[in-house]
Amino acid sequence: MDASVNRIPSSKDERAFIIGIRIRGADDGTADSSIEELKLLVKTAGAVVAGTRVLTRDRIDQTYIVGKGYLDDLARTIAENRIRLVVFDLNTIRPAQVRNLEDRLKCRIIGRTEIIMDIFARRARSADAKIQVELAQLKYILPRLKGLGGVLSRLGGGIGTRGPGEKMLETDRRHVERRISSLNCKLDKIKKHRDLIRKSRRGELIGSVVGYTNAGKSTLINLLARDDLFVEDRLFATLDSYTRSVYLGNGKRCLLIDTVGFIRNLPANLIESFKSTLEEIRESDFLIHVVDLSAPDIGANIQTVNSEIAELGCAGKKTILFFNKADLLDGDTPVNRVMNRYPEAIIGSAAKGAGMDELRSRILEINDQRVNGHPPGDRKHRSAEGNVLA
Repeated sequence: MDASVNRIPSSKDERAFIIGIRIRGADDGTADSSIEELKLLVKTAGAVVAGTRVLTRDRIDQTYIVGKGYLDDLARTIAENRIRLVVFDLNTIRPAQVRNLEDRLKCRIIGRTEIIMDIFARRARSADAKIQVELAQLKYILPRLKGLGGVLSRLGGGIGTRGPGEKMLETDRRHVERRISSLNCKLDKIKKHRDLIRKSRRGELIGSVVGYTNAGKSTLINLLARDDLFVEDRLFATLDSYTRSVYLGNGKRCLLIDTVGFIRNLPANLIESFKSTLEEIRESDFLIHVVDLSAPDIGANIQTVNSEIAELGCAGKKTILFFNKADLLDGDTPVNRVMNRYPEAIIGSAAKGAGMDELRSRILEINDQRVNGHPPGDRKHRSAEGNVLA
């Protein structure tokens, strides 16, 4: 089983319909922003969003998610608009629900997790990334093999079916478990190799560039390092961990590591599989947290990244908060609002080169603290939320 999908034709013009479920009493703003993000995910996966609908319910129906009363109307919409794929804004959908919905609607049914998995499979380029993505896919689908048997027999390619999914009917559980074991062994070798590389860098100042997906991390590193890392205005444009040398001035340099972007409800299997890559964050001397200043929900994006960083055990690490894409804003009001809430942040634009001098100056300060015997992680500083950390 190979998670590489570069040889698989993209699902060009596959028409998708997005359904959001809003539980009564929940935050409407959160549901709306989640739907908008899912639209971007579906487009990134190569489909055309033919329509969206948000349903308000008291609870998730255990059989059809949306309840029987809505299914006839939904079936007509699917037929009239030639919909091939329905995407629910849910992290997980039970195999029985998928089977029941596909029987009634005569199209494929997937959730948010499958879309993200598909994008990761499409974007995996290096051998490391392909191994990590395949491992995440197999771990995700293994407990669903029994319930997905009938569903997988009807899948004929397209979004949500890339990687090992379409082969599962021909593969028994023990074969999958053996493959998972083999991939884990390969990841152990990758981890040992990364450990050797880290040992060779001892004595150098190392920073990890973290942030929400599509915040502009690679663009920032390209500018600082005068390099040409792959950049694209799409979610999860890069999955690999790249290290570049950056000149800071006064004869001093540092190493900056590009990391995979975070997103709300990132599948746990992907986080687990990418641990060897994300360990670069834990071993760094400091972080540059890049935030898209033009994003509709900046606070939620920052909180998502902070939560993932905390899960990695890096909540107390020295962090420079860099608000990117200031050139996309009209007027000073949004900038003033951000500066009032995050007074220690840097406002700039990696695309236009704004804020780079201040960013280099901050990194030099961290380097001086380190040289003078005050490791960045041991010094009191402020987190992205403005709280003093010990």
